[in-house]
Amino acid sequence: MLQYKCIVEKINLNSSQIVDDKDYWTNEKKYNEPYDGKFMSLKLIEQVSNNQMKLINLKAHGLKAAPRGPMQIKDSNLLKYIETYFTDNNQSDFFPEMVKECDTENEGVKKTIIVNKYERSSKARENAVKFHGLNCIVCDLNFKEMYGEIGEDFIHIHHLIPIHKIGQNYKINYKKDLVPVCPNCHSMLHRKFEGKEPTIEQLKQMIDK
Repeated sequence: MLQYKCIVEKINLNSSQIVDDKDYWTNEKKYNEPYDGKFMSLKLIEQVSNNQMKLINLKAHGLKAAPRGPMQIKDSNLLKYIETYFTDNNQSDFFPEMVKECDTENEGVKKTIIVNKYERSSKARENAVKFHGLNCIVCDLNFKEMYGEIGEDFIHIHHLIPIHKIGQNYKINYKKDLVPVCPNCHSMLHRKFEGKEPTIEQLKQMIDK
């Protein structure tokens, strides 16, 4: 069950002030009907998909039924459980696109890093892990074997076709398009060498040398 932590940025918005969501409607007639009422804008803070936050586990710790809208958590045990496990080690697909160095040689000066995060499909990631496993395809690192319980189920997923080159209608093939990699190898796969990002095989050869 995919869950989101958000903050309310604006309230009492009218239909002309909200994001056009036409792409998510299957009934064009309904989409073209006038909007009534007020809306709010939310800012995504964190996205979570892990076993501890599945509905069956939330119900085992005090949740009475599946949430169908805003709700206030009054059960202190449930709240503590959610605060403990509302974390997603998988949300780590951040890569710097440009680093702007300051001209000065003084240590400790600020540097600007511009980072883009492209939306990832949690279901595609889940299928890729089931198919490929949790070992890094480049260096074979397994985080649970290395770090114990804290490393359980942790791995990055690398898109063999860059995510920014995938069209809106492209359907991810988790067997061919996605592979598990550790954060170190993932960073190196996005680091250009001789003008190009290395392939999986090229990175393996670099490690062997």
